[in-house]
Amino acid sequence: MLEHPTKKCRVIKAYESDYTEPWCMCGGEQLKIGERDSEWDGWVWCINQEGESRWVPEDFMERQGDTCVALRNYESTELSVQLGEVLSMGAEESGWAWCTKDADKADQAGESGWVPLECLEIL
Repeated sequence: MLEHPTKKCRVIKAYESDYTEPWCMCGGEQLKIGERDSEWDGWVWCINQEGESRWVPEDFMERQGDTCVALRNYESTELSVQLGEVLSMGAEESGWAWCTKDADKADQAGESGWVPLECLEIL
């Protein structure tokens, strides 16, 4: 989805995702804009043509009134993580990082998604 992870980090605060189903948008796709997130600056609630919705980084879209056009592909998957896990971290965006679980837990190795930066410590 995003660039290959480049840094190692450790989870210093567990995070449980509220959004278990992945959601994607494609560059050029038109979306409706909902509310702006008050907890996380730079994120806006967007609704696609099928009525599915998720938080999207504001920098990934171009506003056009109460709609927007996606400037790039985006996957909203959030990664649930446990205290002490070691992850590989790639892109950072508006207080979140795209992370991949390392192979120390075979059943979860390779899972990727967004994790709040406040839950991570760079190694």
